[in-house]
Amino acid sequence: MELIFEKSRPGLHAFSLPPSDVPEYNGDQLIPRHLRRSRPAGLPQVSETEAVRHYTALSSRNHGVDSGFYPLGSCTMKYNPKINEDIAAMPGFSAVHPLLPAAAVQGCLAVMYELDQALCRITGMAQFTLQPAAGAHGELTGLMIIRAWHQQQNETTRDEILIPDSAHGTNPASAALAGFKVVEIPSDADGCVDLQALRRSLGPKTAGIMLTNPNTLGLFDRQICAIADAVHQAGGLLYYDGANANAILGQVRPGDMGFDIVHLNLHKTFSTPHGGGGPGAGPVGVTEALAPFLPGPLAVRQSDGTYDWETVHHPLSIGRMKAFHGHFAVLVRALAYIWTLGDEGLREVSETAVLNANYVQASLRETYDLPFNRLCMHECVLSARQLREQTGISALDVAKRLLDDGFHPPTIYFPLIVKEALMIEPTETENKAGLDAFILAMRQIAAEAAHSPETVRQAPQKTPVSRLDETAAARHPILRWKPPAEADQ
Repeated sequence: MELIFEKSRPGLHAFSLPPSDVPEYNGDQLIPRHLRRSRPAGLPQVSETEAVRHYTALSSRNHGVDSGFYPLGSCTMKYNPKINEDIAAMPGFSAVHPLLPAAAVQGCLAVMYELDQALCRITGMAQFTLQPAAGAHGELTGLMIIRAWHQQQNETTRDEILIPDSAHGTNPASAALAGFKVVEIPSDADGCVDLQALRRSLGPKTAGIMLTNPNTLGLFDRQICAIADAVHQAGGLLYYDGANANAILGQVRPGDMGFDIVHLNLHKTFSTPHGGGGPGAGPVGVTEALAPFLPGPLAVRQSDGTYDWETVHHPLSIGRMKAFHGHFAVLVRALAYIWTLGDEGLREVSETAVLNANYVQASLRETYDLPFNRLCMHECVLSARQLREQTGISALDVAKRLLDDGFHPPTIYFPLIVKEALMIEPTETENKAGLDAFILAMRQIAAEAAHSPETVRQAPQKTPVSRLDETAAARHPILRWKPPAEADQ
């Protein structure tokens, strides 16, 4: 069977193998003859330059913050200084073995200890575990600490976690995985927790509440102290989802808002390439009362200035959450980022991120709907609801058309409580010229929707692949390449 490849030409090859210096063996003894290939594999025949150019071209199709604006709401896809990559790649960090004795890895232990201290100062917590591998893993860790705390208090009937209707989807999933029942709390007219509904839901079964502030609508909940008091009076704990921490660095600390447990996405807020499934890190910090429940071991500094692992395993610990000590290279990047910026730099990060988001919101509020007429924080949520009612063009159409303009689309249809949602997070690393180009593209798409809706509806046209049938792709995914003859079967 001859296979057809676009670039294959008979006789071309990319390399030649030297003669084998391994003695021949009886292949039938290792692989039975009836299981061995009887004809060539039918691989493409290409030159080395063609192979290199083919894969280089494929790599250039990947969109990232190094190639263009990436306003994916709630994900903080920002440019990160390359010096942090260089530091994480230093042999003393990248080539270290996790089973080396503490005396041989003093620098690594110092990184973990200093990062713990820095995160405590940033959040107002007493101690952190650096083990969780990502945000949702941190959520699970925090929820297990909540469960362990109530069990230690002999309040085993507390099995409900309160979660706002605008929450990240991982929040209810993590709560259910940890064995809790999820109680949804509606939002009020300002897009924040309905305080009266919250109070009605509190009771002897309340274990805690999961919040992020600013919330997933990009709005700061000004009633946070009242929320904290109400939950604490009911005997519950407050869990802070740190996905939106980029908005509050150096401005306000979750601990000062009344939170008992905090997780931070280092891969969102503190300099790690975000996307592609990893790597990540979701350290969890707690108040002093909850510190005994943290997973161990924890890095500690001894009286003589050296570093070691804690020598006593606390009996209340929920136990190890990950093999070894977490994603160490991510931890190195985070500490480098924090130390490079310092206190003033971290404050400027949040100030600029909030300024950029409000600039986008103010520039587009006359073109798209603004569900909540308030100043936003690090991200703004607009809606294409009216656009769809008037022209038939949906948030999905807007997102697809942005691809033709070279922009990664914002998050769409989330949060779920906003119809035709467009969730835009510009971050602090975009300049005004980049924001203006995005704003112009969004305005032009709205104009096209009114005068040439098919242009928007058929987008994208300039990408390597045009609009796909997403339903068919989800139901009948093609997960590997198949030869033509096999594909026809």
